[in-house]
Amino acid sequence: MIDFETLLLFLVPVLLTYIFFFTVKHTTTTTTTVLRLPPSPPSIPLIGHLHLLTPSLHKSFQTLSSKHGPLLHLNLGPSRRLLLVSSAATAADIFKTHDLAFSSRPAFAFAEKLPYGNSGFITAPYGPYWRFMKKLFVTELMSSRQMERSKTIRAQEIELLLKRVFENARSNAALDLGSEFMKFTNNVTCRMAMSTRCSEKFEDAERIRKLVKESFELAAKLCFGDVLGPFKELSFWVYGKKATDLSMRYDELLEKLLKEHEERRLVGGNGGDEIERDLMDILLDVYHGACAEYKITRTHIKAFFLDLFIGGTDTSAEAMQWTMAELLNHPEAFKKVRNEIELVTGNVRLVEESDIPNLPYLQAVVKETLRLYPPAPVATRECRQDCKINGYDVPAKTAVAINLYAIMRDKDSWDDPNEFHPERFLVSLKEQEDDDPSDHQNDATKRMNFNFVPFGAGRRGCPGTTLAFNMINTVVAAMVQCFDWKIGEDGKGEKVDMQSGSGMSLSMVHPLICLPVVHFNPFHE
Repeated sequence: MIDFETLLLFLVPVLLTYIFFFTVKHTTTTTTTVLRLPPSPPSIPLIGHLHLLTPSLHKSFQTLSSKHGPLLHLNLGPSRRLLLVSSAATAADIFKTHDLAFSSRPAFAFAEKLPYGNSGFITAPYGPYWRFMKKLFVTELMSSRQMERSKTIRAQEIELLLKRVFENARSNAALDLGSEFMKFTNNVTCRMAMSTRCSEKFEDAERIRKLVKESFELAAKLCFGDVLGPFKELSFWVYGKKATDLSMRYDELLEKLLKEHEERRLVGGNGGDEIERDLMDILLDVYHGACAEYKITRTHIKAFFLDLFIGGTDTSAEAMQWTMAELLNHPEAFKKVRNEIELVTGNVRLVEESDIPNLPYLQAVVKETLRLYPPAPVATRECRQDCKINGYDVPAKTAVAINLYAIMRDKDSWDDPNEFHPERFLVSLKEQEDDDPSDHQNDATKRMNFNFVPFGAGRRGCPGTTLAFNMINTVVAAMVQCFDWKIGEDGKGEKVDMQSGSGMSLSMVHPLICLPVVHFNPFHE
């Protein structure tokens, strides 16, 4: 249900409808007579289609598309157009054919009033800053050298994660798997980007976990400000102080890290030993450099790392949690994954990241889970210029919502789309192997289907997709190889509750509480 504060934001504009009714009516009439817009469900004056939406946007969008079609034009309040895309074919137009035209993201309401403003990478409009920061991210954090270095980091953090779980198993104590996965992803992100283990040096793993959770919850509320037109100040009045306070708590942590890096640079001589240089050192080089391709500010650096925390911790941790939940609810799939791992490792060593290519069923399980529970169920874009999609006009500045959740549960693309069936990806893999490699047209057609897009696609698709897949596969493999799991605090649960929550990410409503039982201990002396 929508909370009282959000409901209030909707009710006040409705009560003042008569002030703006003539203007809205005139504007709507003028626009629709000139443009050939996509189909649109029945709307209410002033609030448009807001009454059709719920906090679970992906599900309310899915309901709308199932009733009215895969491409819809929605009015979110008096001043915001939204193009809703719910089919793989139309998503291909957005992600590939017209990728450049849809390469910006909608700006959050009141971004200019918040400490980091519009300095973030994830929400930055397409332009020199975004291109520069993506280039840095891909060539530095995701480069072959950094990925190889971070492979050791991930292995160390998986070992520490396992040892924490072994402690619980020895004491016969249940644990929250989601919380443990969050600590893991926090530490990997911190060490890759800033050579720091959050949970040891700053004892900040739980602090960052809470900040990330608050960020998603608050962003889901603040985004409604964009659709309230002349009343959007009400949204900032209700949530603005919370957003500012949240940003300042991030700022305190990030400023501390920046100062420590700057002090180390002074002592070590512009970054010290090359091996120890991390992404923060690289960004500080750009910040202090006189000949940088793009002159970034200290705020840019902080906003970028804020994006890393949000994009690199919660989403991967949630995906690990959903995968384990599905395996616990499907013991036969759990057994198949374990047997596959034991065939590769001989059950004499811990499964490693380098083993993943030899574990096709594990990969199929992870892909099937991501299909059912994409980390960000709705991908957002904004049209940079007037264009046409499926013969319909899409005006510049139109916000776009690509419902990945609906696309990956579309009965036209998938058999039994709501069922957990990993084998479907083994069939897909076999078909690819059987295809003639010279059949480039067939390969291009497959790529254009875009029916499996858990991390989005195109220019604004997640640049950390490879890293996310590596982490999810390896962590899940280790959890299956080393432990049997009993569901619930007392280990007597029969099924994991798979209810999903509301908001911008696809989280589990109920924590995944399990009792671990040792099956294989790779650290046994």
